[in-house]
Amino acid sequence: MKQKKKIAVISLSGGMDSSTLLLNLLSNNYEVTALSFNYGQKHRVEIERAADLVGHLQENGLPVTHSIIDMSTLAPLLRSSLVSGGEDVPEGHYEDSNMKATVVPNRNKIFSSIIQSVALSLSGEEGRSVAIALGIHAGDHDVYPDCRQEFRDADYNAFLLGSWGADKVSFYTPYLELDKADILIDGRESCEALHLNFDEVYKRTLTSYKPILIDGVWYSDYKSASSVERIEAFLIIGRRDPAEYADENGRVTWVVAVVHAREVLG
Repeated sequence: MKQKKKIAVISLSGGMDSSTLLLNLLSNNYEVTALSFNYGQKHRVEIERAADLVGHLQENGLPVTHSIIDMSTLAPLLRSSLVSGGEDVPEGHYEDSNMKATVVPNRNKIFSSIIQSVALSLSGEEGRSVAIALGIHAGDHDVYPDCRQEFRDADYNAFLLGSWGADKVSFYTPYLELDKADILIDGRESCEALHLNFDEVYKRTLTSYKPILIDGVWYSDYKSASSVERIEAFLIIGRRDPAEYADENGRVTWVVAVVHAREVLG
């Protein structure tokens, strides 16, 4: 008798971490409902990348669906450099104190409530346990309090207290103690397990908080903290990033992006 697939709901930003987690789920026999959130972020081209990746996975016969939750009317009410109307996104590394400007107030709690509602509904329909998958990782903890295990525990306890059947829903956060290089290694292994081309997958992801539009095409910047961390991860695993990079003067080579990242990282 064929084993029934497990069920998961994932918050899919379109970035490297959540996209890798989606691969992880699929390689572990999950049927996945992916949710992306438009909260007025400046880098919302990442949602387009998420949709492109899901389409690519579906073409390869993998069981994933995708919905985009529109919360863009929140943007004028949120104080963060990441949302439209906010100050410029700072450059540097996540160790720098100015990265706190990229915190979106209570973002993960907002996302979590919606994801929990969907997970509960799926559990009721299917009569099975559902996993909520989040790509939070060790590098997030200092800058983003809502990525810490203490927050996750408190949030889950509130969920259990406030929802019938919540005990059928659990959290899946395999990257909580890992860095981006570890996540990429997992992505490489998941691609191999799923018979996917690594470059074809990761060129469909966007990690940049300051993407650059040139002649109708979006490119990753290479100076914001999110981009520097991504470049560092690819360097550690010894691969060239298939994403394209640019700055205010136009497209740049991978070498230019690498040189800058190494200067920032010291």
